Amino acid sequence: MNFSNISNKNLLGQLLRFPLKVIPPATIMPILQGKLRGKKWIVGSGQHGSWLGSYEYDKQILFQQIVTQRSVIYDIGAHTGFYALLASVLVGANGKVVAFEPDPRNLFYLKKHLQLNQIQNVTVIEAAVSDSCGKMFFEGSTFLGQLPSQGNIESSFLGRLSSQGNIQVKTVAIDELINKEQIPIPNFLKIDVEGAELLVLSGAKQTLSKAHPTILLATHGAKVHQQCCEFLKSLDYKLEAINGGSIQESCELIAYFNN
Repeated sequence: MNFSNISNKNLLGQLLRFPLKVIPPATIMPILQGKLRGKKWIVGSGQHGSWLGSYEYDKQILFQQIVTQRSVIYDIGAHTGFYALLASVLVGANGKVVAFEPDPRNLFYLKKHLQLNQIQNVTVIEAAVSDSCGKMFFEGSTFLGQLPSQGNIESSFLGRLSSQGNIQVKTVAIDELINKEQIPIPNFLKIDVEGAELLVLSGAKQTLSKAHPTILLATHGAKVHQQCCEFLKSLDYKLEAINGGSIQESCELIAYFNN
């Protein structure tokens, strides 16, 4: 059931959400439904939809439909690990997941969720993915290891590379890591990086051209959306809007190699 789709503006939505407000952020809950049912999740790490199993419901259903056993998945912008956990289950013991995340707060929870669930097939890379390896400023948290309050949750989704950033993070480029044999060649990419999408794709151009991984892409802003669409089309990718609407009007796309 898509609990997250129940509006918080009507009485039913408000009544259903009221008990959630009193759950301590450090509480560890079992995920209630879906492929991750029974997995452990820290309530204060993200939206309640994560442990309710309804986080980005339609998108996770699509993710389940396209990801196959024994695959290699890159979770680029892994946040606190919902998709990394989901990918871990979908690819199975013989598959691999590489989770990229630069934000200190999110990394803390990502690692905790992997530990709590004894996940062995996920590798965490503590870096932002860009078009080159190095260091850049990042607008993120300065979280240093204490459980944050519920009020920090929304801002934890908004970290991004920026010259005005408050912390400095390591950056990596996909092609360079693959050429150095530091990560396996991917079958699937999930990209959600708050505006740096074109940098990610540019740094993976060689990989996209040769390996043709399927891409689940969230874009942030009309300009970067158009640039990403043009870039992928130049590499013979076919684009579809996740919601079934117009490519230009949707900020979430799935890109297949058009062979």
